[in-house]
Amino acid sequence: MEGLEILAIHKQFGDNHVLQGISFQQNKGEILALLGPSGSGKTTLLEVIAGLVEPDQGDCTWDGASLLGVPSHLRGFGLMFQEYVLFPHKNVGENIAFGLKMAGKTRDITTKRVQEVLDLVGLPGFEERDISTLSGGEQQRVALARSMAPEPRLIMLDEPLGALDRAIRERLIGELRDILKGAAQTALYVTHDQEEAFTIADRVVILGEGKTAQIGTPQQIYYHPNSPYVAHFLGMTNLLDGTAKSAGEGSSIKTDLGIWSINQSFSGQGQVLLRPDRVVLGDSEGAGFYGLSGKLQSKTFSGHTHQIQVQVGDYLLKFVLSDSGGDLPQPGDNITLSFSPDEALHFFPEE
Repeated sequence: MEGLEILAIHKQFGDNHVLQGISFQQNKGEILALLGPSGSGKTTLLEVIAGLVEPDQGDCTWDGASLLGVPSHLRGFGLMFQEYVLFPHKNVGENIAFGLKMAGKTRDITTKRVQEVLDLVGLPGFEERDISTLSGGEQQRVALARSMAPEPRLIMLDEPLGALDRAIRERLIGELRDILKGAAQTALYVTHDQEEAFTIADRVVILGEGKTAQIGTPQQIYYHPNSPYVAHFLGMTNLLDGTAKSAGEGSSIKTDLGIWSINQSFSGQGQVLLRPDRVVLGDSEGAGFYGLSGKLQSKTFSGHTHQIQVQVGDYLLKFVLSDSGGDLPQPGDNITLSFSPDEALHFFPEE
């Protein structure tokens, strides 16, 4: 295939099996995010792709040709880390030109390319600026411009916004996607932050304990997590033990909190996810809706939504309610929530 392909990569350090059969494909021009918690193998996998670490098993290919044994500087890949490592004694133009000069480009070509990438990252005319005079966001753009200047066939970004404060990070992530897409740049973006991954990526690879947990578009993963691990990682922690029985064209799901019917067919033991964002406050009169009653334990307001915790039986469940401008019940009050099982439930059969 054209582009990057990771084939059953394994890597072990001592007794620590960091990567355990990781496989995925990335098309040219695609922004792919590697998303996972600390210790999931993201950075080690990035180092394998970059040629900084050799895998114990498996292969890494570009356009179908193996990269094993190819030195890092001959792979045609660019790297951008959280620590930008900009040269403080060089100005912006000299920082960006560094890789081009190392590649033996002429002065005219280098000057033209420096101007091109500065325009691309929204910093035209910054060639003579000192690095020390730049804001954190501007330094991030210069680091990106330096990585893109040699026109790498793949650029890898390892937590590139991690050193920035939240407000700047939220603004830059969308701009970063626009820059990469505007350049038709194939990019591999490593992060532990779900919002970053979903905002910037065409597709997301979720890693867990050195394995590929799920691959898909941000929408596919968010609305259709394929396992309790993925659901929990995405912050959907309302997981109940359940038993499914076929019922006509659907299933009947029995849990400690009730028996609910869904239109999908399952059978056997498993876990049930009750999505936190698919409930409404109060009794619903709609057909097929179920009620869930409990005691409100806490609530927080985040501008557009309320995050609430409700004690239902032995379970402390978390939900997200859209702000309607009205008053919510207070902690300690009994409340009822309603949901449609086909929208709010996912059943994960035991493996």
